[in-house]
Amino acid sequence: MDSHSLRLFLSLADNLHFGRTSREQHVSPSALSRSIKQLEGELGAALFVRDNRSVRLTREGQQFREYASEVMNGWQAIRQTFMQDQLNLHGELSLYCSVTASYSFLYDILSSFRQDYPRIEMKLHTGDPAKAVERVQQGLEDLAIGALPDSLPAGVEFQSITRSELRFIGPQTPQLLDEEQLLKHPTAESWKDMPMILSEEGLARTRTDRWLKSHNIKPRIYAQVSGNEAIVSMVSLGFGIGVVPQIVLDNSPLTARIRIYDIQPPLTAYDIGLFALEKRLKDPLIAAFWNRQR
Repeated sequence: MDSHSLRLFLSLADNLHFGRTSREQHVSPSALSRSIKQLEGELGAALFVRDNRSVRLTREGQQFREYASEVMNGWQAIRQTFMQDQLNLHGELSLYCSVTASYSFLYDILSSFRQDYPRIEMKLHTGDPAKAVERVQQGLEDLAIGALPDSLPAGVEFQSITRSELRFIGPQTPQLLDEEQLLKHPTAESWKDMPMILSEEGLARTRTDRWLKSHNIKPRIYAQVSGNEAIVSMVSLGFGIGVVPQIVLDNSPLTARIRIYDIQPPLTAYDIGLFALEKRLKDPLIAAFWNRQR
């Protein structure tokens, strides 16, 4: 069992796809399969359940994933300590964020960081911002950008970058909502036939559900999607109304096709920032990025 084997295992545990993992890790599918089988042999337990259609972690695989993440994090930290040049850090950092974050404020952050630390390589992964905290907790990412949840999990640190309002949006045409009747004086009756496009999970969904419940509205959900950009796309096509952060609208090519509804009182704004595990802030690379944002 070595760092290479653990890295292959963690990548497969993330992708749950042998072909994709072999391409990302630049190994052949047969070599990847041999490495996993060798690990299972050394552990005396199956780590994955495989069939022709899917790959999934066993209970033992989930436990080993936590162990492997801690080992690799420790390995990277001690390796970096040995390699560290106080004036010229070098190595690799992984960062997770939404597509919107990647082409809005992240550009300025990474540009200034690379000027100070040109030998630190950034590995950027994009996806649903609702997964930001989870990916840091699971050891899949060194850092992540997302919205501060109502309750921050133990062991996770947060550093604010910006704030963004949450907006109810609809298509320019057709006009689906009458602001005066439906938003400023919403009733269960007036909203009962209103199609809504909501996030599958995350802070926006939580705060939207809370607003609807406070007005005794049981929403007619047209679709539940992953990612704010998908909500904007579906709303612009007239499929229903949705809720997204203002920062998404500011950077969307579909803004001209969107109508923003002024609800009173407004939904609680997003506090967007950086997540990292508290215990990993001692890692020189993570500390360099974290302290650079203060």
